[in-house]
Amino acid sequence: MKIALLGTGLMGLPMARRLCAAGFELTVWNRTRARAEPLLADGARVAASAAEAVRGAEAVVTMLEHGEAVHDVLFAQGVADALSPGALLVDMSSIEPDEARTHAAALVERGAAHLDAPVSGGTVGAQAGTLAIMAGGSAADFERAAPLFAPLGRATHVGPHGAGQLAKLANQMIVGITIGAVAEALLLAERGGADPAKVREALRGGFADSRILEVHGQRMVERDFAKRAAITVQIKDLRNALATGAGFDFQAPITELFEQLYTSAAEHGWGDADHSGLWLELARRNGLS
Repeated sequence: MKIALLGTGLMGLPMARRLCAAGFELTVWNRTRARAEPLLADGARVAASAAEAVRGAEAVVTMLEHGEAVHDVLFAQGVADALSPGALLVDMSSIEPDEARTHAAALVERGAAHLDAPVSGGTVGAQAGTLAIMAGGSAADFERAAPLFAPLGRATHVGPHGAGQLAKLANQMIVGITIGAVAEALLLAERGGADPAKVREALRGGFADSRILEVHGQRMVERDFAKRAAITVQIKDLRNALATGAGFDFQAPITELFEQLYTSAAEHGWGDADHSGLWLELARRNGLS
């Protein structure tokens, strides 16, 4: 299978490496070419433009920052028109469900196929090939994409176009809110005189245990907020969830609160920190360094 991958950022780069290692013939493109060039050593070809990258590809993966970027690459930079007849566009970016449905309809009109297939698992999951992949679109197109998904993680078909993005919004709501719960609990323990590392250890295996407590809780204990998934991206996803819910009169007061907390963290200079860096904002509010 000839594959093109557009967007070799924090997630796209390790995903591209796994596709190369799996033996796919891969062409990559990134707005900043220098961020794609390390993949030459893995056997990928680096294209000069997005449209050039997708010519002749049977499947195209997009891993871009937001819906506007996806729309621009598809329809302003000529990707949609450069796709081969019957090619499958797999958008693994995290965008709004309505945007995914709009893109799908436009591509189907041009004779191409579309899946919205956002992922969860961060850079760790991208490197290890353990991403959770949530796919929306037809069952037949999902089956076509199975060989592509296999080196990247575990894929689940969750419904028609847009359903993958709905699943990702649900994921980001749970992740963002749980990060806040872990941060606030560990800060309470520290403020009261307990060792937060030992508290985290004590909670492991009980009902409070989670992947967030395991991974993000450790980052909080170590004060390691180097960007893996940025606070700005978490804000974008929570805002997308709120906008989507508003479209069908759904109230999400907990998500609203956390959108405000992450926004405050960004306003205080931590927008480019890992989203576990919400700890910094909660520590600031409690006078802890």
